[in-house]
Amino acid sequence: MIDSPVALITGGGSGIGAAVARQLLDAGHRVTVTGRGEERLRGFAGQLGKPDGLLTFPGDAADYGHVQAAVEATVRKFGRLDTVVANAGYATHDTVAEGDPAGWRDMVLTNVLGPALLIRASIDRLKETRGRIVLIGSVAGHIHTPGNIYGATKWAVTGLAENTRRQVTEYGVGVTLISPGRVETPFWDSYGSLPPGHLLTSDQLAESVVWAIRQPAGVDVNTVVVRPTGQPV
Repeated sequence: MIDSPVALITGGGSGIGAAVARQLLDAGHRVTVTGRGEERLRGFAGQLGKPDGLLTFPGDAADYGHVQAAVEATVRKFGRLDTVVANAGYATHDTVAEGDPAGWRDMVLTNVLGPALLIRASIDRLKETRGRIVLIGSVAGHIHTPGNIYGATKWAVTGLAENTRRQVTEYGVGVTLISPGRVETPFWDSYGSLPPGHLLTSDQLAESVVWAIRQPAGVDVNTVVVRPTGQPV
């Protein structure tokens, strides 16, 4: 395990992030998982039997001090950092014309500032390993939806991915944007119900993330859009 790859995943205590963490651990990676809910992180670690290759680190993905501390703790424990996955994010499920502005600030900070902070905090370590940056976007960051503020944050992530790639590719660092369609995760809890039709599972989406991470050295997969069969837009 001492030379096995190391990944840091934000928002990894449940949903897509937790599924990615489980699959990477199964593949022999060592993994740090961050999230705001310390109890949720402890529960996640407990479900997996508290493996030596897992570090949980509570913190806010939109707080640079917290993100820096997570990167530093990862390197202290595992000795290196090969991949970061900017997964933390959520939606207020309202619109610019009719929604409640009280929730927008935190959503924008988590969804847009959070990935940028993770890149900034980790890039020097990723240069050392010629590692990878994975940003979890959304189909909503490619397709316009009337009044959708969450979608606007994901359009920002789409732009951040390519802007970052153009800067860090010279260092040998890869950048992948994974844009899922509808996935059955806690993302929908505040919406009140799951959307109609077939949804991807977290494990199905995680397979695409892990596939991108495990590409051979020198291969940079840039944009992957993953929809459930039957989702028209």
